[in-house]
Amino acid sequence: MDLSAVQAALSDKSYSTLAPLCDDLLLQTASRGATTDEWPYAVHLLAHLYLNDLNSARFFWKSLSQEVKNARPELVAVWRIGQCLWNRDYAGVYTAVQGFEWGPDLADFITAFLESYRKRIFQLLTSAYSTISVPDVAHFMGMSEEDATNYAVENGWSLDASTKMLTVKKAKAQTNQKLDASKLQRLTECVFHLEH
Repeated sequence: MDLSAVQAALSDKSYSTLAPLCDDLLLQTASRGATTDEWPYAVHLLAHLYLNDLNSARFFWKSLSQEVKNARPELVAVWRIGQCLWNRDYAGVYTAVQGFEWGPDLADFITAFLESYRKRIFQLLTSAYSTISVPDVAHFMGMSEEDATNYAVENGWSLDASTKMLTVKKAKAQTNQKLDASKLQRLTECVFHLEH
């Protein structure tokens, strides 16, 4: 089985390409009847989590034999992260990541996953709150209160030190592009020609 494309994607840190790549390679391998003893199961599962594709991650996990799960502790550790994501246990994701000694194949990928996850959580907080306490941000972001405050302030939020409350800086709403009369005229003519 040739896993050079998977290794290249990991080396290039092209993590968003890994899930479809692994899916295709695994199907090709299975269709040839080749063994999958050396398959990078943990990388494959983490690739789906990296894309926030929880349904595919669950399907992949359920498709694995108990023998495969028992033989690969790193795979089980990645699945713990998936379970936390599925259950919306935001702080549990960080605990699951920090609770395992990741091998060299996954260490950089795990770091990239956490960065991506933190950005998603920060965007959720930005859209859901106008003000939020520092301890709550720290909880959701898996950081110390000081680090969470610094992260928020660096991203444009403001801190009221006396109340330990952060004021969220909302992203500016995109304005709709106005359609000029000439474009509207061309669209009308096109529709007219299609109807007649």
